Amino acid sequence: MRLRSLRTLLATVTAGLAAATTLAAAGPANANLSKGNLPKGNACSPAVSIDGFSDALDKTTYEGTFVGNFSALAPNGDGSLLALSDRSALFSLDRRTLAPKGVVPLADEKGAALDSEGLAVDSDGTRLITSETEPSVRRYDRDGHLLGGGLPVPDALKVAPAGRATVNQTFEGLTLYPGGRTLLASMEGALSGDAAGIVRFQTWDRRHGQEFRLSAQYGYRTDSGLGVPEVQATPDGRLLVLERGFTAGVGNTVRLYLADPRRATDTSGVENLTGQGDVRLIRKTLLADLVTCPTLGATARQPQPNPLLDNIEGMAITGWAKGRLKVLLVSDDNQNAVQTTRFYSLRVSLRVRV
Repeated sequence: MRLRSLRTLLATVTAGLAAATTLAAAGPANANLSKGNLPKGNACSPAVSIDGFSDALDKTTYEGTFVGNFSALAPNGDGSLLALSDRSALFSLDRRTLAPKGVVPLADEKGAALDSEGLAVDSDGTRLITSETEPSVRRYDRDGHLLGGGLPVPDALKVAPAGRATVNQTFEGLTLYPGGRTLLASMEGALSGDAAGIVRFQTWDRRHGQEFRLSAQYGYRTDSGLGVPEVQATPDGRLLVLERGFTAGVGNTVRLYLADPRRATDTSGVENLTGQGDVRLIRKTLLADLVTCPTLGATARQPQPNPLLDNIEGMAITGWAKGRLKVLLVSDDNQNAVQTTRFYSLRVSLRVRV
């Protein structure tokens, strides 16, 4: 554990919470290290800077459960931070120390484990969680009990042979827009029949207390060789999109984009996305390639173009003030000895045109 980096991370998130309004219940907080001790030159790009990282939870256990395999993060209503493991478990983390406070197992209607990937928290505390297996979006209470049936999923997005999706390339990201009326899930990879690199984002809408119903769907083009592990709605109605890839012997590529689906074509009735101008895809602007971030003294157990990088998969917006977001990332260590469970604290400017 790098104590200085951990304290820096927690101090940064605390500042974000103090500034936030609608996002007041957010991530870890600790002010043990003053900002005067932050390393100089912590910019990753003109739009993104990194304030710290923490390996505090790497290769630890809590109540007999391995702490790691994290695929998603979300602020919780009680001020804690929720961290979703893709091994069908949901952790609650202390906001000051990142220490686990609780863990609940998750299961489907038959009691089987999930390939749990995406997480959003509704205003009443309901946890909305995706599983890549089918794929699915299910609702759970605070204790991990399943609430009713899952949300409807278009047939084309289901894993073959039921649909056109590839195993382990379905609903990775999940986000609830401000106001709670629209939910969006991002596919990690392209459907069979769609052009390589074009993935679909599915939305559900609800009104006046009704259940979520299928709504618009959009196409999003990833960079070559990358997939979408996470997406988060910004306070102004745009999206932060993580793109990630891995090359053996080289390491991870992780890029953060600002995207705007508001003028994109609804692709729910489009069978094949060719990328040849048949539809308007979601527009995006690169905020930062994280390989350009300062290392902050991080080390890696496998080759990486920047030792700070790992298999970053989870993202949460923890604060918002004056056009800048506080963003928390986490890597999925896959319970692998050469990978690391690492948290990252970023500041992200929204004063960017898409």
